[in-house]
Amino acid sequence: MTHPTIAVLEPGYAAYDTETRVLAAHDAKIAPIGADVPAVPALLALDPVALLVRERTVDAAVLDACPNLKVVVRYGVGVDNIDLDHARARGIKVANVPDYGAEHEVSEHAVALYLAVQRRIATRDGEVRRGAWGIGQAAMIPSRAGAVLGLIGCGKIGLKAAEKFRALGFETVLVFDPYLPPEAAAAAGVELADIDDLCRRADVVSLHAPLTPETRHILNTDRIALMKPTSIVINVSRGGLLDEAALAAALKDGRLFGAGIDVFEAEPVAQYNPLLHAPNTLLSDHAAWYSERSVEVLQSNAAAEVDRVLSGEAPRNWVNP
Repeated sequence: MTHPTIAVLEPGYAAYDTETRVLAAHDAKIAPIGADVPAVPALLALDPVALLVRERTVDAAVLDACPNLKVVVRYGVGVDNIDLDHARARGIKVANVPDYGAEHEVSEHAVALYLAVQRRIATRDGEVRRGAWGIGQAAMIPSRAGAVLGLIGCGKIGLKAAEKFRALGFETVLVFDPYLPPEAAAAAGVELADIDDLCRRADVVSLHAPLTPETRHILNTDRIALMKPTSIVINVSRGGLLDEAALAAALKDGRLFGAGIDVFEAEPVAQYNPLLHAPNTLLSDHAAWYSERSVEVLQSNAAAEVDRVLSGEAPRNWVNP
């Protein structure tokens, strides 16, 4: 009797004991494929029945390297890195994990990036370590009295972010989200707005939308030009939502105050990415989702989707039916 193989395209997680436990009934073999290992030849050798993936691209070539593949599960919400149409044509089910409860972690990370940029924490730390003191007014820190928050996308994470920013004194929350009904916006105490108006009025623009053809570079040169020179951009969603070169140029020219960026259009971030050299910009490594709790739930729920498909059921969060 052969053991079905579940391939994991890394970067993944420190261990896969959770997946092994959830899939024990199938006597499955978990086979991680290192981030530095080409996916296609490795998959051809493994012939997996299921594929677990975070950020790596699962295109037609990757799918076709798995002749017996039944399901691809994305560890997380966005599936823009998976060729859904080709998977559908092959009869391969694709599922995601929208319910691992990381809205608290991601919204906290958004606020943490904002506060660190607003108060210039990283640069102050570096200056003090170099012996500077009394730095104070040498670098402007704008007031946030009566501040306006602008959310591009307002699902669970956006709503949690709104709650946390309100606690910091943001009196108005503007939202651009074509899928948020007016009654839901009213119940949440947020104001629906045209995206250009949001960019003009907001002191902080925080991105919380999925990456689709419609949202790619939704924060572009023209919209960045509408923003106040004291504004801050926060992105904890998808790197492709903003034009990184345009954002970096605005920061360098002093047309924006700062930015907090957790996600990049290409990951890992390339060393030539202009955001690495932009002033008053704080960067993290697509880590907003992470806590010990969230990773356990994420791994468990992703493995449960594989279990359903291998048991002859439809996945609960099937994205390409």
